[in-house]
Amino acid sequence: MNQTPVSLLERLRQPHNPKAWERFVCLYTPLIFSWARQAGLQESDAADLVQDVFILLLQKMPDFVYDQLGSFRAWLKTVTLNKWRDNCRRLSTRREGNGPPPDVEVSDELDELWETEYRRQVVSQALRMMQSDFEPQTWQACWLMVVDNQPAATIAAKLGIKVGTVYAAKCRVLARLRQELAGLLD
Repeated sequence: MNQTPVSLLERLRQPHNPKAWERFVCLYTPLIFSWARQAGLQESDAADLVQDVFILLLQKMPDFVYDQLGSFRAWLKTVTLNKWRDNCRRLSTRREGNGPPPDVEVSDELDELWETEYRRQVVSQALRMMQSDFEPQTWQACWLMVVDNQPAATIAAKLGIKVGTVYAAKCRVLARLRQELAGLLD
């Protein structure tokens, strides 16, 4: 990833930027799909909701202005929830006739699950997307230290590098991750 997600959001405002949309869809599809499944949707319905959300985002992003004091996550969640509610109301209205559609609420527990899943999915996708930007040894050193919680000396011996190189790898990868996620994990 050559640009931060905040700059990615800015590039989505530009008309006809397929590379920005491809990156955005890659980053957020697993998250929105997971949110939909946690809301109780079957796999095919969750996939439909993901498509509905991206169609709506395609319309909304040209006018979207990122507010550093606000939260993109909260905005995306609101867009997703509103689309989910609209779909629920539409289905309910079809089943019940012409009466007013019921209000669909999201429990605090589901809301908390969505927050946790947002962080997990966005970080996971960002890591997958940026892994190829690092030498395999640099990536492995960071991964072994951060994810597998192995001591630097053990990693250095295993990879045939200096202990300082392990710490440097960790710092480089994590700094890049912070840059990639700037403004998106607020």
